Amino acid sequence: MARDERLCLQAVWKAYGARAVLRGADLSVSAGMLAGVVGENGSGKSTLLRIAVGQLRPDSGTVRRFSALGYCPQQAVVNDTLTVAQHLRLFQVAYRLPRLDHAWELVDLLGFGADRGTRAGELSGGTRQKLNLTLALMHDPPLLVLDEPYQGFDWDTHQRFWHLAGRLRARGRSVVVVSHLLHDLRHFDTVHHLRDGRLHEEHAEHGETGHGEGAPE
Repeated sequence: MARDERLCLQAVWKAYGARAVLRGADLSVSAGMLAGVVGENGSGKSTLLRIAVGQLRPDSGTVRRFSALGYCPQQAVVNDTLTVAQHLRLFQVAYRLPRLDHAWELVDLLGFGADRGTRAGELSGGTRQKLNLTLALMHDPPLLVLDEPYQGFDWDTHQRFWHLAGRLRARGRSVVVVSHLLHDLRHFDTVHHLRDGRLHEEHAEHGETGHGEGAPE
């Protein structure tokens, strides 16, 4: 693995029955890189990310990760009976964090501080996704893998997400985002199109907000 590499997938294959979803996919993400993964529905983007984080085993190929990671799946993994604050305290224990200052900063940045005492089952879909994203980011890992992390966000929160992504990138974090929104592509350093089971890399052109205020997938 290269010195500044945080994630490396080489020749990854994955099939479901007779259907091969990934056919030798390669992906390399370095420190301080904001990488986008795009593709048609059903092309295997979520499968690729689940393999990248170790949630799913590839049929063949290699996956190497550097240090801790944060993973935000497309479907919110929250407990409907717990409040926002209880979720943060639960994950504080899981991550062995001494304080929750960073977690609450994320809550405020994403604009759902008023819901601290609300049970997850009573939150809107967009706010559940804000909580889902906060749980993935609150331990400040060097590698972040996010599967359509702003699904259900309003435009203001969508822009807040890109501002946050830019801050993470500037601090040397590696961020991988699955996206389907074409206007978000300008926020990435590299865009990887998943077609026919393989990733095809392109260098993205940054827009005026390309270093921190934009959006993917």
